[in-house]
Amino acid sequence: MPTPIRRIIHIDMDAFYASVEQRDTPALKGRPVAVGHCQERGVVAAASYEARKFGVRSAMPSLIARRKCPELVFVPPRFDAYRAVSAQIHAIFARYTSLIQPLSLDEAYLDITHPILRRASATAIAEEIRGCIFEQTGLTASAGVSYNKFLAKLASDYRKPNGLFVIPPGTGEAFVAPLPVGTFHGVGPATARRMNSLGIHTGADLRACPLDILRHHFGKAATFYHDIARGMDNRPVEPNRPRKSLGKETTFLQDLHTAPELEHAMDKLVTQVWAACLKREISGRTVTLKLRHSDFTQLTRSQSCPHPIKSEATLRDAGGRLLAPLFPLAKPVRLLGISLAGLSVPGHPAADRQLSLLP
Repeated sequence: MPTPIRRIIHIDMDAFYASVEQRDTPALKGRPVAVGHCQERGVVAAASYEARKFGVRSAMPSLIARRKCPELVFVPPRFDAYRAVSAQIHAIFARYTSLIQPLSLDEAYLDITHPILRRASATAIAEEIRGCIFEQTGLTASAGVSYNKFLAKLASDYRKPNGLFVIPPGTGEAFVAPLPVGTFHGVGPATARRMNSLGIHTGADLRACPLDILRHHFGKAATFYHDIARGMDNRPVEPNRPRKSLGKETTFLQDLHTAPELEHAMDKLVTQVWAACLKREISGRTVTLKLRHSDFTQLTRSQSCPHPIKSEATLRDAGGRLLAPLFPLAKPVRLLGISLAGLSVPGHPAADRQLSLLP
């Protein structure tokens, strides 16, 4: 028998943390809300759509968010509440399939190629799931339906918020062609900038780039980029896949030469990593610094702590200790990265369980 065409749904809750706060505190409805703390080293963990209209985004320093939106209401995060709603949502998913891959509390892939509850189509299942979520939680979700994970993720982003979009079999390559590479899940800002510098701006540009050129510039990731430009993605939906690390890195448009420049870049990366930790409600024990020189020589430095890191300031201090011995710089720096490994959920019974970075 021929292999059935896969049917993948990507569900993404709309402004999840902020929406929970607006639901639970009616006075916040319709107002620009940021989940986080408005303090010097604070960071926005989530922003309502009203706040996003002013340019407020997750991972943004709180003081910048306040400048962009003086009426912004900051609400401290309540992870117990978010986890409880997430459990409700995942119970709904489990009615339809056992192949569920959570990406965070508010986002998951579902493989419904062989669903538990049969419906007329994958689209009908996605719509039913969205309806159940709203009925049980009062919150909206966006859904993408397609024949692989990459396209399903693109589809869920296409009609946010509270939308549903389908990319049918055979249409993925054409759908991807006009999209900016920076919108592709798996292509981060630094990689997008590097692709742009090579003349790769859209899916069509990426498809036209030979695989050997991609390998030269992007190494092991080249095959993935080559495939997604053609609407191809064979990655399975992996239930309960553990996370191993969580990090951010950036390739600079111009090489950095001084300690203040690198320290400033490190501050920005730490803010982004800690925002990702807050979103996933995880932390880690091992901090790793990655640095690539202008001649492409690379070094890494790591430091392990006896307990999971508990604050952005502690992560910044650890990164600073790893960076300090490298001054004065022997060579200019083209890339800097910082990551956390040994991930766990602080205070959770499975706190020592290792968790993985990529979906």
